[in-house]
Amino acid sequence: MPDPYAARLQEARAEFDDPLAQVIPPHITVIGPTVVDRADMPSVGEHLGKIADEMPPFRVHLRGTGTFRPVSPVVFVSLAEGIAECELLEQQTRSGVLAQDLRFNYHPHVTIAHEVPDDALDRAFTEMADFEAVFDVSAIWQYEHGDDGVWRPQRSYELRGGREYLRMR
Repeated sequence: MPDPYAARLQEARAEFDDPLAQVIPPHITVIGPTVVDRADMPSVGEHLGKIADEMPPFRVHLRGTGTFRPVSPVVFVSLAEGIAECELLEQQTRSGVLAQDLRFNYHPHVTIAHEVPDDALDRAFTEMADFEAVFDVSAIWQYEHGDDGVWRPQRSYELRGGREYLRMR
């Protein structure tokens, strides 16, 4: 997530007293947390690199809020554009060495409040309803969850594919 949007979204998450505001940078998850043996990390890198080489850059338009309540205590900023591209990335990524079953259907979004009291979820939903951002996505990032609970970027993979890739899918 580029600045100034990332800074604003992280600030908002902190304003809603989300304890994860300072340890999870604003992002659109492509594939959820996945335990991988260190020995398999080179294969993960090759897998992500191949996907990035085929996927073209794309535009994301964030607009408005949504929630997963009552199933999950989450409020998020919604995607108005870039949904299909994120879904394709997720589908391609969640294969091979990263194949896994989903607990919930994939829904690209940017979390702004998670597992906070209902009044904070309500405030997040209302106060961020007019949030809007448009930016180009030119890379995907691999993160690692540290023993201290902080997610840290490890490597980026530049999206290099042509538009014909999206039309073929």
